[in-house]
Amino acid sequence: MPAEDDWSDSDEEVLSDAETSVQLGLPDGHLESSNDILDAAVSRIGGHPAFLTQEPPFESARCHNCSNSMELLVQLWCPLEDSPNDRALYIWGCARSGCQRKTGSIRAWRGLKLNEKYAAKLEKKQARQKQLEEARIKASAEEQARAAAAKTNPFAMKGPTNSNPSPFGLGAQVFGGTPTPSTITGAEAGPDMDDDEEDADDDEDSSEDEDDLVTAMASTTLEDSQWKTAPAYSPMYMSTVAEYLPPAPRARVSPEEALLEEAAEGKTKEGGWGMEGYENSMNLDQVFERFTRRVGYQGEQCIRYELSGTPLPFAGDSVFEQIFPVPSSPYVSVTKAAFNATAAKRTYDPSALPSCPICKGKRVFECQLMPNLISVLETSAENKGSKFQTDAERRQEIEQALKGSGPVEVQGMQWGTCLVFSCEKDCCLEGTARATSAWREEVVLVQWDE
Repeated sequence: MPAEDDWSDSDEEVLSDAETSVQLGLPDGHLESSNDILDAAVSRIGGHPAFLTQEPPFESARCHNCSNSMELLVQLWCPLEDSPNDRALYIWGCARSGCQRKTGSIRAWRGLKLNEKYAAKLEKKQARQKQLEEARIKASAEEQARAAAAKTNPFAMKGPTNSNPSPFGLGAQVFGGTPTPSTITGAEAGPDMDDDEEDADDDEDSSEDEDDLVTAMASTTLEDSQWKTAPAYSPMYMSTVAEYLPPAPRARVSPEEALLEEAAEGKTKEGGWGMEGYENSMNLDQVFERFTRRVGYQGEQCIRYELSGTPLPFAGDSVFEQIFPVPSSPYVSVTKAAFNATAAKRTYDPSALPSCPICKGKRVFECQLMPNLISVLETSAENKGSKFQTDAERRQEIEQALKGSGPVEVQGMQWGTCLVFSCEKDCCLEGTARATSAWREEVVLVQWDE
């Protein structure tokens, strides 16, 4: 037999990239299909918004500083698996130079609409999960009862003496007899069958759901709407890919040192970086260097999406201080006497963010806009301006510019990243009652480019 190569922990060993829980949004060509433009389920960069329900107030897209209507930067289709609502996120931005570095020049809104078909499926799924859990609890109790019975003396006589004892009775007592059909309940066998039925139903209804959604979007056209007159960048498709990070070189350290290092950096067993720490004395350059190194693995990213995840700070500014506060304890506790205590690192803490004004729920990080988005929008604006315009379109553009509501140069946007935080409960309420739709503004923290 050929000898197998010995395992080596050499630094030159080739390791595979690690997939994180972050989804990256990349530009993917111009959006020209009329159906896609009207479809809220199509994520996009620029363009006009496609709403799930009736048009929200036009003031939703006005800058808090200049009061002019802003351009849509991105629209994200982001429904939650355990929610009965269709869900989309809309982010507008003002590129006027006088509005930069001011709160209210970037605004984000969350749109919800009850999906009755999915709500029925979700209710059925939850009932089936509850049934399955009850079956597991029952099966576990029966197993424990059999285990307890097996501990009794197998040679002891049980019950009245049988006049015709079975010659295999002793073995049945020692090794356990075959369970009778009555011990297998329908709850134990039912869920698998329900899963198959659900898969079949999903396959049959998927095309119908898509047709229904497109029809619903077509009925909410913006042709006769004030939203149609708002300034807009050329719309582009947005594709989504998972983020991959190359592995760090494997250093020759003891297992204890490796565990200590991973605990300090916040790495998880799955290779994630959700609790990555920052030094207490971080300055702008150090935070920015880490930002550029992480983004450099996929430079085309315009969006980073990780619901309930950890944002990637752009600079060591006041926003960084707010969501990565100085730890209360200055040192990390170490159990090994051979190691000295190390300084505790900053970790993400969103507790300082304002709660949802509707349901009082906590805010969680959802996504952030990346610097490349500015370049992509700038390019789309230049391409739009180079296209042939009719006299009517040219007059309309001049009128909008004179009124201060026309398209503006995207170079005016000076942010490094825009962090969007949404309601943890994804509430859809009107007062205390549940509503069939909702339009809610979410929190945006902007780290400006110095």
